[in-house]
Amino acid sequence: MASPFKPTAEQEAVIAAAQNGGDLKVKAYAGAGKTSTLRLVAHSLTGRLGSYLAFNKEIADSARRGFPAHVSARTVHSLAYAGAPSRLTARINLPPEPPHELAARYGLGAIAVPTITGKDVEIAPFEIGRMISDGLGRFCRSADDSPKPFHLPIDEKVREDAADWLRELLAPSVAQLWRESTDLRGRSAIQPDVYLKVWAQNNPRIEADFILFDEAQDSDGVMLSVLSRQRHAQIIYVGDPYQQIYEWRGAVNAMAQINAPERPLTESFRFGPTFAGLASRVLALLGEPTPIRGQPGIGSIMVEDPSIGPPVDAVLCRKNATAIWQFAAGLEMGYRPAIRMSANEIVAFADGADQLLAGRRAFRPTALSLFENWKDAQGFARSAVGRDLLPVVQIVDDRGTDYLRALAQRLTPEHQADYVISTVHRAKGLEWKRVRVVNDFRFKVLDGRLTLDEDEMRLLYVALTRAQHVLDISDLRDELLRLFGILRQ
Repeated sequence: MASPFKPTAEQEAVIAAAQNGGDLKVKAYAGAGKTSTLRLVAHSLTGRLGSYLAFNKEIADSARRGFPAHVSARTVHSLAYAGAPSRLTARINLPPEPPHELAARYGLGAIAVPTITGKDVEIAPFEIGRMISDGLGRFCRSADDSPKPFHLPIDEKVREDAADWLRELLAPSVAQLWRESTDLRGRSAIQPDVYLKVWAQNNPRIEADFILFDEAQDSDGVMLSVLSRQRHAQIIYVGDPYQQIYEWRGAVNAMAQINAPERPLTESFRFGPTFAGLASRVLALLGEPTPIRGQPGIGSIMVEDPSIGPPVDAVLCRKNATAIWQFAAGLEMGYRPAIRMSANEIVAFADGADQLLAGRRAFRPTALSLFENWKDAQGFARSAVGRDLLPVVQIVDDRGTDYLRALAQRLTPEHQADYVISTVHRAKGLEWKRVRVVNDFRFKVLDGRLTLDEDEMRLLYVALTRAQHVLDISDLRDELLRLFGILRQ
């Protein structure tokens, strides 16, 4: 069967390597046609049964329409659901046990811990139960055989030595929850990652001659372990290691762990040389010597002057709190922005603030969960480590919590909006013609120079590679000048 379009030289090299047999790793930069390259490979491997695997149902459904008939397109979880015991999968729709009831059942009460601000706080049973549940999720997504203390996520405001102690204390509870979740006689709700882990531990066989694994950089350890055992099948991994931005949910540096010959896709079809040059500087700071190449025929304009303020299709932020602030600002200026956030997520900030203003602890959202009162939240938001929270704190202080609830009632569907506001995490895999990037990244000074931690640098790379024609970086201009000095003074 003929290819659906003419491949580039790099894509030809990927196709040739795939046709030669054996596993293959394709390192593809932003906009370099990862999924379309897999389609080219699929069309070239006729006469063989193929399986395209994605993490997201929307991506799998879209891919299903573009692959030839001999290739099935599924999510990883759908494979696990079909292969796990029905007595287990039937429990995913049961009402979940409230976190505080889980903690109480395990005999765990409130726990006092020191924070990085120098003040002790009390972690309530609700938060303890949630940590245990989240710890189980991280274990299930890992390649480990049993739960370990490091699977437990601890709020970044807890002092490091106290966080280590807390992990050791709660690890046996994670192990107990795992035993309860996998008991086929059990009648309690389970999270979907439980049946994924059970399926993986039963040494499953994926019925395919070749497996196309998209967005491989986001793979969890559990899926890499499953694929490594598919010795009957050729596996072709495609991903961008610099778009791996899900450490907070326990994701691993998957591309580095894949042991296979590598082919590059360095030519982006999304933007022109100007944006490619900027992205390449970020890649260089991440240790990548090979630059990304843009399309000479695509006009790409970089805006550095904040007084210009060109119209945009998307505004990208690092944190939810900043996105809410940008949403409020857009409404105040008379626009109809959309925000990639649910009304409940916005209301949760209002409810949490009300709890703290009344002198009671707030269990949601997580960003407010370790404060004793609103004064503590205000102090933290105005510290160097807490500035992520400052936009929402300012809204509450200036306009009140009812203003936040009113914002939640003014959501506009994206297709009807003037532009969309999104966090970088929720913008991954998407692109717009015109993008503005907000400066809420965690820049820091180290040995006299401005820098970013590696995970922050990858977030910056993702943010700077979403635009096709206009990229407004005026809010970041000074920091970028100090970071790598390539913009005009």
